[in-house]
Amino acid sequence: MSDADEHLDLTEINAVRRLLTSKPRTVRWDERRARLDEVGSVWPVAEDIRCEHVVFDGLAGEWSLAPGSDRDKVLLFFHGGGYCSGSLKSHRRMVTEAGRAMGIRTLAIDYRRAPEHPFPAQHEDALTAWRFLSRQGIASDRIVVGGDSAGGNLTLCLVSILRTAGEPLPRCLWLVSPWTDLSMSGATLSTKDAIDPIIHRAYLEELGVPNGVGRRDPLISPLFADLSGFPPMLIQAGSAETLLSDATRLAEAAGAADVKVGLEIWPHMIHAWPVWNAGLSAGRRALHSAGMFVRECL
Repeated sequence: MSDADEHLDLTEINAVRRLLTSKPRTVRWDERRARLDEVGSVWPVAEDIRCEHVVFDGLAGEWSLAPGSDRDKVLLFFHGGGYCSGSLKSHRRMVTEAGRAMGIRTLAIDYRRAPEHPFPAQHEDALTAWRFLSRQGIASDRIVVGGDSAGGNLTLCLVSILRTAGEPLPRCLWLVSPWTDLSMSGATLSTKDAIDPIIHRAYLEELGVPNGVGRRDPLISPLFADLSGFPPMLIQAGSAETLLSDATRLAEAAGAADVKVGLEIWPHMIHAWPVWNAGLSAGRRALHSAGMFVRECL
């Protein structure tokens, strides 16, 4: 990266930081959800993207297709937000541009959110979405599953569920700032606390853990799962996020399990920075890199 590129990245990410801190952090869940929708949709979807709402088995989702993309290959995307917030709206720009970069259709899922719908509602919805794609005649090896933050967690948990059931697995996984350790044992939760504008230990503790489930249970903390046999995965994280250790330790665990894994740590970037790709060149470059990875896998 040239000095000019680094200067541009700093200028742009600082603008995103100002956006995120322009209002006091909200307390109520309805306010938090509205705020994430607000900051996530500052930049609208590109005019050449075609979006289509879909409902199946009581679950809402949204297809997207960029010009020239392959309709028969799909990115199944789960949004972040700690399982409690985030939506199709907050992540629409990210997922639609990811589909463009990958050259495939996307299906984003509006899974049920906690605390109204506690674990395992989200896992059930992820499996419902997977089954829906199968009914559409889309083979598993033509599906990429991905997500950011809690969506990355859900991606990994879905693969564990499928593997346990002896079912075919997706072709590859795309994980952005994945939240993999609900026991919160990662070192960067402390060392990066002062520079991460989004994720802090106190916030994660508020999200809670399902009753009767330990924080290190692989069903909710996939860092501690048996990753053997998992599909190839690309993990992307920012150097300025408290969940950096969740990403680096996942890469180590996957590698130790003989999984093909790529790890990218993006200088100066914050949690889930590709959400703001329209105004963030590093976000667009990250999506381009993910696109290259997926195209090679498919």
